[in-house]
Amino acid sequence: MNSFLSWVSANEQMLYIVALMIFLGIEVISHVPSVLHTPLMSGANAIHGVVIIGAIIVMGKAAHDDYLALTLGFMAVIVGTLNVVGGFVVTDRMLEMFKKKKH
Repeated sequence: MNSFLSWVSANEQMLYIVALMIFLGIEVISHVPSVLHTPLMSGANAIHGVVIIGAIIVMGKAAHDDYLALTLGFMAVIVGTLNVVGGFVVTDRMLEMFKKKKH
């Protein structure tokens, strides 16, 4: 516990920046008009594809006993993959709305 508290105090400024980024991201995303969601989702899919590749590289270069890096890399791969697949599913459903219906 003492080592965790010393890590928090050493990285306090970084933690504040991450917390502010989270709140800023939520604020920005909540004010995006509905028309822009599909193009932004395509961009987010591309970014998360890069995140997945980066996480795989981190996991490949991590030491076998570095469980923190392996766990965080694994979680990044899982969450990035879920986001990419979900983005493609939503984009596909939105594109289906514009197709002509067959009678």
